Formats: sequence, C-alpha cells, structure tokens
Amino acid sequence: MVYKIPSLVESLVSDRAKKLIELLDDFVENVSSMPNWEKEKTDGRQVVPNVIEELKKKARKLGLWNLFLSKDYKEGAGLTNLEYGLMAEITGKCLRLAPEAINCSAPDTGNMEVFAKYGTPEQKARWLTPLLEGKIRSAFAMTEKAVASSDATNISTSIIRDGDHYIINGHKWWISGSGDPRCKVFLVMGKSDPNNKNKHRQQSIVIVPADTEGITIVRPLTIFGYDDAPEGHCEIIFKNVRVPKQNIILGEGRGFEVIQGRLGPGRIHHCMRSIGACERALDLMLLRVTDPSRKTFGRLLAEHGTIVADIARMRIEIDQARLLVLNAAHMIDKKGAKGAMKEIGMIKVIAPAVLLNVLDRSIQAHGAAGVSDDFPLAAMYAAARTLRFADGPDEVHIQQIGKLELKRAVEIGKNAEKRPRKIVSKL
Repeated sequence: MVYKIPSLVESLVSDRAKKLIELLDDFVENVSSMPNWEKEKTDGRQVVPNVIEELKKKARKLGLWNLFLSKDYKEGAGLTNLEYGLMAEITGKCLRLAPEAINCSAPDTGNMEVFAKYGTPEQKARWLTPLLEGKIRSAFAMTEKAVASSDATNISTSIIRDGDHYIINGHKWWISGSGDPRCKVFLVMGKSDPNNKNKHRQQSIVIVPADTEGITIVRPLTIFGYDDAPEGHCEIIFKNVRVPKQNIILGEGRGFEVIQGRLGPGRIHHCMRSIGACERALDLMLLRVTDPSRKTFGRLLAEHGTIVADIARMRIEIDQARLLVLNAAHMIDKKGAKGAMKEIGMIKVIAPAVLLNVLDRSIQAHGAAGVSDDFPLAAMYAAARTLRFADGPDEVHIQQIGKLELKRAVEIGKNAEKRPRKIVSKL
C-alpha cells in the first residue's frame, strides 16, 4: 500500500521531502520482500546480512541517506524533524533492515548527533565521517549492572585523568550495537569528578576505540530469548582502559549536557519507527483474519465481532499515537528539544504502549503462530516491551509530564484574575 502523508501535516512537508517519502516507501517495500536473509547464521547467531551493503549503495544513489540529521546540521539531509518522522515511520515496517540500509539506525543516529553537535574537527574526521558514510558502527555505553541506571547520576564507572590520558574502569551492560563486528567506537559515560557537589557535573563522556586494550565483551544479552544478533546488547567490562585526553567529548563534567543534547530528536526516532511497526502488525492481522482457509465456528475470523472491535481499536490508537509523535517532532522544529520536553515525554510513554497493544491483538488473532518465529510478531513484541524503559522508564516520563503540567497552575490562577469579562458580563 502506498504511504499517504496525514492531511493534517501535509502542508508542512516540502516537495523535496514528499519525493523522498515516495522513494523511501517503494524502497522499504522492496526490502521487506527480500527472502531468506535472516537465515544467514554463524555459530547459531545471525551474521551481518550479505545484502546490507548492496542496499546501502542503492539507498545512497536514491538520496535516501542520513535522513535523520535535521537541517540544523550541515552534515544532514536538510529535512525537518517532522518530515523525518514520516520517513522513520516507513522504515519501522522493516526494522531489521530498512533503518540501517539508509544509515538511520540506532544507536548510530544518536552517536552521530553527539559528534555532529559537540565533536572537535579531529573527532569528526576520525569518527563522524566514517559513520556518516556507513563504513563503521558505534555504541553508547551508559547503563550499568550494579546501579539503577534510570537515574544517570548513579553511574559509577570511573574516568580518571592520568597525565595526557584518561583511565576508565567500569562494568556496563545492555550496550546496544557493541556485539556488531563493525562496531569500531564506544562513547562511554562515567564519573570524572565524583565529589563535585553538583551531581550533574560529576560525569564525562569519552571516546573509546573498540580495539582499545582492556575492553572485554562478556556476553550478548537476550530479550525474551532474542539476542538481536548481529548487533546484540552486550555486557562489557572496561578494565584500566586508557585513551588520550583529546578523546573527551565537550569537556570534563559535561557528560549530562551531552546526553541531554542526545535526548532530543535522536531519542524519539524509536517512537516514529514504532508507528510503522504498528501498521505492519495491523496489516498482518488483516491478512490473517480475512484468509478464507481460516474459519472458526463456520465463519471467517473477520466475521467475529470481537475481531472487528479489535481492528477498530488498533486503527484509533495508531492514528492517535501518530499525531502525538508528529506533534512532538514539529515542536522540536519550532522550539528545540528543550522547548518540547512535555511532548517528547508524552510520546515516549504512548508510542511503546500502543505498539504493545497492537501487537498483542495481532498475536491473538494469529493464535499459536503469533508467538512463533514464523511471523515477526513475537520478536517485535519483545523489542517493543523494552522501549518502556530502554529510553527512560515510563514512570520517569510521567513524572516529568505531570510536573510540567502542574507548573501551569500558577499561570492559570493569574490569568483567571486578570482576564477581563468583556462579553458575558454585559448580558
């Protein structure tokens, strides 16, 4: 089915972006239909698909490359976040191949944003350029095994200055992308000034080449049994890892500043892709329930009232979530990430929740097949469930949203006192 831009935002989409959306929609449809690439395995784990480099070449020729970097960056494709939101939704229909094929996959997108926004010319030349060219991949090492990492001030990995170098010691886990053989660089967050009275000035982020001595990948972790090979979400030990002082990002004690910058557009891309994943799950359900060979109690599944009601709820929830996602992207375009904190928090809560609801109903309609690997639904469900805490727990986002709303109480009170009664008072 040809992708249609929601009429509510169509006027905000440039002609160039509309052409790219058309090209991308066709590209992803072709990628989605590619057979057997998931069967390529070594030692039981999926390897980097042989087809991926060929897909990258095709995408670059079509101009479908690095679309995620907004017009604020000279290295980007010159799109607004809203325009990219529509494109990211399309790639969400084929999460395993499409985002990487156009060089818009996590965690590289967030890391490229960090280098583009905060990197020195030397850091950009060594790391950003090959990332933008799709020649290497990267990982962001923040989460730790021994602390509650939803509060990043708890991070305990040490980054100690030793002359012209930093020495890093720490135990990280759930480091996405670190299992990929093409991963050549880590951005590592740790404490360089643990005694600083300002708890948000204790942290720094340093660039660590993946081949640096002292890095041990303990294991790839699994999500409901899926290890997301070849990238993986690995447990890693950094032991006396030494890097030159030039590898600091932005400066000592500015780690929180960097991750807050990374929390903007790059951290809502998964919400955008989630809408596309929802659409794919709904499509699969529609095909399943209208299959003439699948009848229960003498009727097609689609002829049962409960199925019809589920489909209606799925359509309503998807469209609601899409508009919230596009609204957040538009707010970032207008006011920046800081000015769109409430909108960003809202979609981080709602997008994974809607995706889980949609997947659950689609799985139910598929019966036992829905929880098997014959369909992508089970793997999609496992990935979607992690989103409710992988980018900050729902509880943190909800607290932030509630506090931002409560700040309006004073404003509401003042406006009520000052607002003149011009019309009704004269009746």
